[in-house]
Amino acid sequence: MGDRVAMISLHTSPLDQPGTGDAGGMNVYVIELSRRLAAQGVDVDVFTRATSSALDPVVEVADGVVVRHVAAGPYEGLTKGELPGQLCTFAREVLRTEVAHPRGHYDVVHSHYWLSGQVGALSRDRWNVPLVHSMHTMAKVKNAALAEGDTPEPAVRLIGEEQVVQAADLLVANTDTEARQLVDLYDADPARVEVIHPGVDLSVFRPRDRGQARRELGIDEDAAVLLFAGRIQPLKAPDVLLRAVAVLLDEDESLRARLVVPVVGGPSGTGLEHPESLSVLAEELGVADVVRFVPPVTQGELAVWCAAASVVAVPSYNESFGLVAVEAQATGTPVVAAAVGGLTTVVRDDVSGLLVDTHRPRDWAAVLRRLLDDPALAARLGEGALEHAREFSWDRTAERTLAAYEKAARVMRAEMVS
Repeated sequence: MGDRVAMISLHTSPLDQPGTGDAGGMNVYVIELSRRLAAQGVDVDVFTRATSSALDPVVEVADGVVVRHVAAGPYEGLTKGELPGQLCTFAREVLRTEVAHPRGHYDVVHSHYWLSGQVGALSRDRWNVPLVHSMHTMAKVKNAALAEGDTPEPAVRLIGEEQVVQAADLLVANTDTEARQLVDLYDADPARVEVIHPGVDLSVFRPRDRGQARRELGIDEDAAVLLFAGRIQPLKAPDVLLRAVAVLLDEDESLRARLVVPVVGGPSGTGLEHPESLSVLAEELGVADVVRFVPPVTQGELAVWCAAASVVAVPSYNESFGLVAVEAQATGTPVVAAAVGGLTTVVRDDVSGLLVDTHRPRDWAAVLRRLLDDPALAARLGEGALEHAREFSWDRTAERTLAAYEKAARVMRAEMVS
């Protein structure tokens, strides 16, 4: 079962650079899972919307992994809010691809994010194959913990998510927390929810000499480096880190001489409306001299940044998982994260990092100060981070996903019999 998978990632391509636009942890998830499935003998076709006329319609990423760029709407300039209008066009092209092959070409559909789930539900019924769906983020969860200045998710998404939850033969949740949210908020059948943790590429995110990493990046070896990596948008809350840094400097001005705060990533979502807002905030807070804005980087370069950091801060208002937190820990760097969503699974409090149950800058400053002032604590958490990160393996993710495909097929067959 699962010899050929139609992987649907409509709104963002696994080939896009994570850290900008709509590209982030989900991109990494789709491409890494696809590669690991292919390594186990499964052919994967990833369907995504073409965002440039220069893109080849079909790109072979690795043996057994093909990305298919589907023309649906204008190539550039469409926001996620405008994409529902292109679902029919996208779905038509996905169905047309299958028709060009003998009947039964795909064994399973795995969709990612609610937009893809809509197309996945149609493909499921047309091809008579099971639908496995990964939400990645959920509107009801996001709206319940909205960042200040952020825009609530629209009703069309809430309704669309409810439809996908009902249509899917199996739902893959990143964590136990997400599984409970699917059941409690979306009335998902608990028997159709499987918890499968994403992984981390331990060959890329690995321990390395901190001094060497800092030399590569032009950072002083004795610097106090507080790193944020991710898309710059209210949900990810990079402003919380900047405000906490302002508190730290207000309490101890001498820290300014060695403090470096890299913000690695590009604007996204509602952050696109004011791409300069974070740099303006840094000026207003009087911390612009210690903040270093870095455009999105490759996974290999991100690993160097994580290894160079004293602490990686993940202050998000919500994360279904929080891949950057695992990646940072895999380099041996402790993480300070908001105690929300999947981050409570990804970061083991006082073992691999520290969790903060508020977004108040003063509380964040106090926790960051603990790590900066206590090298022994930082070292202990760094060791714990390495050990904890080893629990997250993409190969294990792929194995469990294959088992989920098998279960989805059984669920579908049982439903047809009844």
